[in-house]
Amino acid sequence: MPLVYQQNINATTKIAVWHITEPEDFFLTAVPVQREIKHWHKRLQHLAGRLLLKELYPDFPVELIQIADTKKPFLENEPFHFSISHCGDYAAAIVSKTHRVGVDVEQMNDKIERIQHKFTGEEELEKIQNLPAGQAGSKFKIQNLTLCWSIKESVFKWWGRGEVDFKKDILIKSATGLPEQGVVECIFKNEYDLDIHYLFFSNNYLTWVLTKK
Repeated sequence: MPLVYQQNINATTKIAVWHITEPEDFFLTAVPVQREIKHWHKRLQHLAGRLLLKELYPDFPVELIQIADTKKPFLENEPFHFSISHCGDYAAAIVSKTHRVGVDVEQMNDKIERIQHKFTGEEELEKIQNLPAGQAGSKFKIQNLTLCWSIKESVFKWWGRGEVDFKKDILIKSATGLPEQGVVECIFKNEYDLDIHYLFFSNNYLTWVLTKK
């Protein structure tokens, strides 16, 4: 079972990452495909994310998941708060009974430099320069940009209501930790102070945020 990471964040909140190596039939024995997905790999990602929900909470009713107009998946009356992400051969999920949550997993890719202007500026990258940005070379800039993008994706999913300008509404204030693991503080819409946790593994960033609902 390729469960490559799992953590009980608190008494009611859990997070995990799955490395997708199995065929589709493996997932279909445990969870259904809830919508038409033509591409085989996107179907695998969809199934792996829902299987993770069941791994974290076996009584999670995946068959009752609905999709909001903002494309956020949710459960009616919210017995669980949850967030799912997938990138490449990895899927991530976070589930909580008591906290609003957001999660993202992102693989390093040099294409991210092309869209840097859409979600961050150099001044924000300087805030995390004590992490990989403190070293020279394009690899570390790509790593920092990936972290920055993943942080903002997690906040976007935590918010769940759409209408977010990644560059203006989500601002990085500071960072503490190592290149492999730490916490980044953000201000969201000049109203919310958020702590986003990150973990670097196999050229991927996992980031997550939670707040009391």
